Amino acid sequence: MQEHRRELHVHCYRMLGSFDEAEDLVQETFLRAWKARGQFDEATNLRAWLYRIATNACLDALRRRKRAVPKSESPAEVTWLQPYPDQLLDAVAPSDERPDVVAVARETIGLAFLAAIQLLPARQRAVLVLRDVLEWSAAETADLLEMTVPAANSALQRARATLRERLPADHGDWQAPLPTDEEQALLERFVRAHTTGDPDELVALVRHDIRVTMPPAPMEYNGLDELWPLFERATSGFDGDWRLLPTAANRMPAAASYLRPPGGTEYLPYKLDVLRIVDGRIAEITTFGPSRFADHGLPAALAP
Repeated sequence: MQEHRRELHVHCYRMLGSFDEAEDLVQETFLRAWKARGQFDEATNLRAWLYRIATNACLDALRRRKRAVPKSESPAEVTWLQPYPDQLLDAVAPSDERPDVVAVARETIGLAFLAAIQLLPARQRAVLVLRDVLEWSAAETADLLEMTVPAANSALQRARATLRERLPADHGDWQAPLPTDEEQALLERFVRAHTTGDPDELVALVRHDIRVTMPPAPMEYNGLDELWPLFERATSGFDGDWRLLPTAANRMPAAASYLRPPGGTEYLPYKLDVLRIVDGRIAEITTFGPSRFADHGLPAALAP
């Protein structure tokens, strides 16, 4: 069963939007599977059986938490959203040996998609993930969720309609499974602009309608006018000296920022910026706190 652990973690992450909660739900899945091992029929597909248990564990967790579905279309309201390290996604990437493994391409693991599906009611979310991500049949999905096939199809149609309204217009163009060379070059410029203190270069890298969110804080910055004061302060040296390390999360380029405060000796973890790039410019930055650094295998500090 352990060979399925990482892909089950990704599945629970999609359902919950939280890396940490997904870890708890995978543990719960294996505990339930162990307790139910006597009911497992060897003729049954083990992977499908585990997905059934994991999906129900996620639905139970969502019911217990009674987390309200955000009423706004803004991803800033999805305050529990956490990033997923790319090096862990690599462990479940499809291969010739395992062609049925869950897709981890950008269109199904990107932060915009994750934030959007958190706006769906739990069962609609489950139907969408099972049908459109895992490519289960309508009959298989209905059986897992103990609903009729027409009800499962109706839930899928409603979920798709909601996503069409709430996903970025360019979502259908996210075909690259990994950050492209162009995106990596832009990330390098983003890193350099911070470390050299060049706010004008930062402005040149972003779209005029850029959006910045900072989960778990329910705040959002829209457009250059709102963002300029942040850029100016970040490059002024007022808070100290910056060093940034390029990385990746959710199949998107990211930068881990370390800050050495005035009088300090080490560069300490400060924030993780995940970049959504559209037509060669940064359209969205999702900023997470330093608690996510360990998940990404990033150093606890940088020497001068």
